[in-house]
Amino acid sequence: MTFNRYSLYLLASMALVGANVGIGKALVMVIPVVLFTLMRFVIGVIFLLPRYRIERMKRVTRRQWLGLFLQALFGTFLFTLLMLYGLTQTSAMAAGVITSTIPAVVILLSWLLLREKLHGRAMLAVFLAVLGMLIINVSRAGEGGSSSLLGNALIAGAVLCESIYVILSRRLTQSIAAIDICAYTHLIGLLLILPFSIGTLWHYDFAALDLATWGMIVWYGLAASVWSFWLWMKGIQHVPAQQAGVFTAALPVAAVGYAMLVLGEKPTLAHGVALLCVVAAIIFASGKEKD
Repeated sequence: MTFNRYSLYLLASMALVGANVGIGKALVMVIPVVLFTLMRFVIGVIFLLPRYRIERMKRVTRRQWLGLFLQALFGTFLFTLLMLYGLTQTSAMAAGVITSTIPAVVILLSWLLLREKLHGRAMLAVFLAVLGMLIINVSRAGEGGSSSLLGNALIAGAVLCESIYVILSRRLTQSIAAIDICAYTHLIGLLLILPFSIGTLWHYDFAALDLATWGMIVWYGLAASVWSFWLWMKGIQHVPAQQAGVFTAALPVAAVGYAMLVLGEKPTLAHGVALLCVVAAIIFASGKEKD
């Protein structure tokens, strides 16, 4: 059983994404979703400008560009839009319940698409992760709050996109550097969102945003478009997609942790039990199956 730096990369990546759920929900309350999505991609592309060298991009094959386009479509463009639109229609707790199904969806897709075997350790890890997420989210949902069927459906769509992204990233990292994948997919994402955001960009009053909001926008852009993406690419390069999927369980855990630390919500016994389940899942996921 091993727990190496690549496991930590995956864990840190999903923790950043999870913390950004709360930040994103706050931002889409004051900024239109398509405009905020555009801002995210602009920040990422600006930060990654040194990676856009013509001679390097010419070495990417048509097949690789197709893979990059699909990863950008599902893992950045559609995931961002579905998640942010979903958060405008449903509660964060309901979104957490739905995102807890990501590891199971990744296991299923890795079996169907990559023909990875369903080893006992992977199945147990997914079971513990899903159990932990259900405990922490169902207990939170029991405290009250409203949710929207449309919003829940959008979050479910984001879950499917994130799971497809996990599978696609496993293949791309075998032939293209992680930082270049990050750069190219976000450039594609920017081109995809641009036609939908032109009208909003032209009419939006940016002067209404204060300095703190701009700081949150920049943080979200860097964390979502660069840091979490790069960490995931570096980790998935050395971890099978089936095992890597369980680390996405850190996403709702981080989202709930953000609510507790920033919003002052008090943890319960259910939180402790759920977190123990997640830790056990990560240990099982990072271990090697015995022949």
